Amino acid sequence: MDRPRFIGAEIFRHSSYGRWHPLRVPRVSTVMDLSRAMGWLPPAQFITAPRAKPKALTAWHTPDYIAALQRVEAAQAVTAEDTARHDLGSVTNPVYPEIFRRPATAAGGSLLAGELLRDGGVIYNPPGGTHHGMPDRANGFCYLNDPVLAMLSLRRNGVRRIAYVDIDAHHCDGVAVGFHGDPECLMISVHEERLWPRTGPIEDDAGGAAVNLPVPRGLNDSEMAFIREALIVPKVTGFRPDAIVLLCGADGVEEDPLAHLSLSNNAHWAVLRALMGVAPRLLVLGGGGYNPWSVGRLWTGVWATLNGFDIPDRLPGVAEAVLRALTFEGNRRGKNPPEHWFTTLRDAPRDGPVRDVIKDRVQLLATRGAAAGRITSQAYW
Repeated sequence: MDRPRFIGAEIFRHSSYGRWHPLRVPRVSTVMDLSRAMGWLPPAQFITAPRAKPKALTAWHTPDYIAALQRVEAAQAVTAEDTARHDLGSVTNPVYPEIFRRPATAAGGSLLAGELLRDGGVIYNPPGGTHHGMPDRANGFCYLNDPVLAMLSLRRNGVRRIAYVDIDAHHCDGVAVGFHGDPECLMISVHEERLWPRTGPIEDDAGGAAVNLPVPRGLNDSEMAFIREALIVPKVTGFRPDAIVLLCGADGVEEDPLAHLSLSNNAHWAVLRALMGVAPRLLVLGGGGYNPWSVGRLWTGVWATLNGFDIPDRLPGVAEAVLRALTFEGNRRGKNPPEHWFTTLRDAPRDGPVRDVIKDRVQLLATRGAAAGRITSQAYW
């Protein structure tokens, strides 16, 4: 595979979880439109995500749950058992017209990525990243768990050692269930402490497979850079993975309405750059992110980073028009969006002091004999 491939689909353009749900905002379609407006997404690099067949989804999800999703989509209604057993039709996981087709398409892209990466390469699947989904129920806006399905697809295609790095603001509880105790999987999660789902404490190593770093509110770019260089990069390189899966959730940026971190999008791109080339296979997924401008700009910058494109200081008019067409109803941040949300991709850096609590937690994890082994150098402290 000579150039990175972008997996997307038109189903994400008009599909919404409902008028007041956090996932009412356009995300994947914005990234597709912005990337094309910048001249960064030629047809030869774009792949339309297939909708995963029900049988393929049962590689991790239960047949009863997949059948329930299909039935609920057809009926546009749930039974009491659907809600009690599968959490379908709840406030968090509502019924909407594409309740099966949309997540099955995101999962189809991740399953396909595992096949395409058999012999190496780079795949970007921004519809993916639904890391909360559980085998028999929806969880945290996630009806299916495409990261787990992607990693199982990689395994079916001969890839053994997988490093899964998750920088979404929320802990990857579904992936932790899927790969608990797997000696050939290294999971690293950097997430806001005490934020839903309130899992992933620092002492939880998922049976030896995970490195969990809960961080306090207000995490800044300097602190993420410290985490990147002192923990993420040494752990991943020490693990010597055959593939890296990076879940690049955009809800850690300062303007996101559901989290309380203070990162700029530069922090996410820097983590990505640090992991590029570490393994022969790289799969980048989307994840959380609920401010349409923040998500669109960050994830488009991910695609630019994967391709080595320079991000201009000022967007051309056609790209600016994509961002000016977005709306963010029902949220105070959408009433008076700042001008740079329309005219740039890159945020101003949000640097600051590296707090002792972060230094202490990183040192504890870096020297713990987890799946990736120990760091011998103390040069980071």
